[in-house]
Amino acid sequence: MFDRHLRGFKDRSLDAMAGWVGRYLSPGALTWIGLGFGLASAWASWRGIYDWGFLLFGFNRLMDGLDGAAARIHGRSTDFGGLLDILFDFIAYAAVAVGLALSRPEAEGVLPAALFMMAAFYVNAAAWMYLSAVLEKRAMGASHRGERTTVAMPEGFIGGTESMLVYAAFFFIPGHLRIAFGAFAVMVGLTIVQRLIWAKRALG
Repeated sequence: MFDRHLRGFKDRSLDAMAGWVGRYLSPGALTWIGLGFGLASAWASWRGIYDWGFLLFGFNRLMDGLDGAAARIHGRSTDFGGLLDILFDFIAYAAVAVGLALSRPEAEGVLPAALFMMAAFYVNAAAWMYLSAVLEKRAMGASHRGERTTVAMPEGFIGGTESMLVYAAFFFIPGHLRIAFGAFAVMVGLTIVQRLIWAKRALG
């Protein structure tokens, strides 16, 4: 919902740092480092070290922004790099959710709620990835609109910004993960419906 409005601010904020970091580390290296931070966040979450989990997740998100910016600034963008970027995003988000859920196995309903949330994520990913491919096919995608992302994500109630903020909040409410996971799953479900309605109207 906020991705498109915040993208310019995000790009301006990261470009200077990415220009400097990109002189020493390749975009691919930044992507792999980001994955390392994401998996480390998942481990810290599993062990119940939520403050470190939050910090490492923040570094994961920072690397996710820096790798693409560094690739653009230094002329090193590749389709394979874009694939790794989105793939590692999904790995990190899944691992952190699993780590958080496993940190409280005794809490009633946490594991089912986590499964419900991951299922919603899975269906939502299928929806927006297919729509992104169709938008590119119809010359309505990111490359045709001058966007700096690899693929277009059709707007929805829950996007990248909202997912990041909600996940960050999870670390501060470990005692309420069942409710938080369930609520987020419902919001993602509403996004799926929203995108289906948009696709019906826009693509016919």
